Amino acid sequence: MDGLIKMVDEDRYCVDIANQLSATAAILRTANREVLAAHMKGCMVDACEKGEIEEKIAEITKLLDKWMK
Repeated sequence: MDGLIKMVDEDRYCVDIANQLSATAAILRTANREVLAAHMKGCMVDACEKGEIEEKIAEITKLLDKWMK
């Protein structure tokens, strides 16, 4: 993000900034998938074992609702 801000501050070429924004968004999407996979492998499994899965399903459903808007 600091690199993007620096590019804007330096008045770099708009297409270069747009390309960097696209690359940054892809990295963030990948990181988010990894975090959610870890959540499902850890937190959701624990919730199943404790009989508390409905709360975790509601959390994931709320997140999916945000993404699908």
